Amino acid sequence: MDADDHGTVTLDGVPIITLQIAGREWRATIDTGFNGYLELPDVLLRPLNPQYIGQVTSILAGGQSIEEELYQVNFLFDDREIFAEATFVDDSDILIGTQLLRDYCLTINFVMRTVAIERVN
Repeated sequence: MDADDHGTVTLDGVPIITLQIAGREWRATIDTGFNGYLELPDVLLRPLNPQYIGQVTSILAGGQSIEEELYQVNFLFDDREIFAEATFVDDSDILIGTQLLRDYCLTINFVMRTVAIERVN
């Protein structure tokens, strides 16, 4: 993703962008209810070579808490290498949390079905 790229809002109202990670394009959902950085598919564990940070307790939308392993990863986002905290799950989608977007202006236009991310810092 670079700052000039725009994502889309799916027909069922989910804001998505595409990321290039480990030589492949990945669908990434912007989850404004997720205040972490990233949730990544297990298949990216090996290519990203993450550094283990420790255990973390995550509170899900329904109030359920789960224990997860937290890692530090680095990858290209907006044409620059970033370091972010990530958990890994058995899924094929990526979740982008609000912490990853802390230096960006996020605009989701549900009527036009567009997503724009612009760096402000």
